[in-house]
Amino acid sequence: MPAVSVDRFLQLVKTSGLVEKDRLVRAVADLKAQKRTFADAGVLAEAFIDMGLVTRWQADKLLEGRNRGFFLGKYKLLGHLGTGGMSSVYLAEHTRMERRVAIKVLPQKRVNDTSYLPRFYREAKAAAALHHPNIVLAHDVDNEGDTHYLVMEYIDGRDLQVMVKETGPLGYNEAANYIYQSARGLEHAHEAGLIHRDVKPANLLVDQKGTVKLLDLGLARFSEDTDRASITVEFEENVLGTADYLAPEQALNSHNIDHRADIYGLGCTLYFLLTGHPPFPEGTLAQRIMKHQQEQAPPITKERPDAPPALVDICMKMMAKKVEDRYQNAAEVRAALGAFLQSRGVKVQAIEEAAATSPARRELVRNVREARRASVLSDSGDFARILRKDELPGAEETSGSGSRPVVRVGGEKGPGSSVKKTPDSARISPAPPREPSRGATTPAEGLGKI
Repeated sequence: MPAVSVDRFLQLVKTSGLVEKDRLVRAVADLKAQKRTFADAGVLAEAFIDMGLVTRWQADKLLEGRNRGFFLGKYKLLGHLGTGGMSSVYLAEHTRMERRVAIKVLPQKRVNDTSYLPRFYREAKAAAALHHPNIVLAHDVDNEGDTHYLVMEYIDGRDLQVMVKETGPLGYNEAANYIYQSARGLEHAHEAGLIHRDVKPANLLVDQKGTVKLLDLGLARFSEDTDRASITVEFEENVLGTADYLAPEQALNSHNIDHRADIYGLGCTLYFLLTGHPPFPEGTLAQRIMKHQQEQAPPITKERPDAPPALVDICMKMMAKKVEDRYQNAAEVRAALGAFLQSRGVKVQAIEEAAATSPARRELVRNVREARRASVLSDSGDFARILRKDELPGAEETSGSGSRPVVRVGGEKGPGSSVKKTPDSARISPAPPREPSRGATTPAEGLGKI
């Protein structure tokens, strides 16, 4: 049973600011006119969800007795998308422009951890420096008191980790296409002097049109950074990255590496797409890291005998143990995969044009350029702009039970994973409707007064 009554639920909706008063009054009047009966607040919440007044995530919070924590600056939070090692990500909507975005929020408990807050703003700086169809765009970065957040392009799709988990190994052209696009994004990042350091399937999103987006720059570092200036060295974090996709040299020293470590991670990702698992899936964390340094990955043809030799060779060269034996830059990877795709009748120019010419993408680029002209994402270091006071998502007015999952989450924390949950999709999943129970109140009694 919900923690609140029907009348209390209506009051919480009203005071939360999620629904304009006039719209709420009209909705209640419509339900009364339909002679609907509501056994409890949960049944009324289902009706509000069906009417588009609230999302399921919002309804669940309201049913727990909460009426705050739904807004962050000028954004309305719609749902929880996932939680990573140093932040939580929410689906949100700009309150005036009604544009959907993804907001990465740094937990308040991390604010006093001096290694996390600088890294969070380092990610913002890294994202602001990049502008490419195959990289997730940054809209804004801000804080409200101890709540720090990064506003990013919202991608309605799945990451490659989830995609393979759900459908199994990919077709050869499809896998080559996704890694080709990823190489394009990395090429742009590397030209900007940025090394990602955590290239893996979970950090490559594919939208509804098949365009790959590189995300999660939380471990990124600029190539001109010195060891002394490195945040991770300063706070004695010796190994950064994800074990199953970690370049041999990165396991030894995460700070004394170059862009070729990203090429290794991308090669391991291609291996994953072709086989359904990373190169060395067995063993402890230390054993897997050691295998990346000392052993050759099992042949792809052992599991897929018909794998095209040219694609296998590209993957193996990307995963070479010695950096000098790999492709020396992402442009070489892109060229090799482009030639492979062309040989199989795939027009790579069409792939690039599809990513760059989307009307939504053009509008998004214009919005971001305007924000950057307003110095929202400038490199001056003045990232924080104080807006009005709100609380972190989940702040409550009255005590209630613990939060329950409200967004479909695909993926799990696997060996070496640095992400606890990976969103299956950005869509909020519906829950089974609640059946009215006996003794349901009459419409007038059940809906009360606004």
